[in-house]
Amino acid sequence: MSGFELRPASAADLAFARDLTRETMLGYHIRHDLLWLDQAFDVAWVGRENWLICRGAERLGFVSLSRDLKALYIRELHVQASRRGQGAGAWTIEQMLAKARHERRGLLRLTVFKDNPAQGLYRRMGLEVVGEDECFLRMERHCVAPG
Repeated sequence: MSGFELRPASAADLAFARDLTRETMLGYHIRHDLLWLDQAFDVAWVGRENWLICRGAERLGFVSLSRDLKALYIRELHVQASRRGQGAGAWTIEQMLAKARHERRGLLRLTVFKDNPAQGLYRRMGLEVVGEDECFLRMERHCVAPG
């Protein structure tokens, strides 16, 4: 099968996650005149549930989550550029949909830059645009809880 797995991230994984996010997102921040702050990432990391996306001993990326009563939120989902196109992103979204259903949350939500091609993956995974602002799309998918 995929060989992917999720492992809980620790404080020791913060630098990996921050560097990967900066590498992936800095261009969007520059294009949209948004400030990138390592410190802001670090504060957000501490307040979220973070998982490494792995294959064997290799860290391919990570996903960062938060919740409210209605939804599970994907706050960050990043895969190393050299590992994209191998199914890790789609697999991770499937895992998050299963988690949302297991927790009996009605929605899986995320926000994506309008010019980020990842929105194509999110659409293929059943997420729909439910709102937007100047540079972001808000997307969600209904999750039917089991039973």
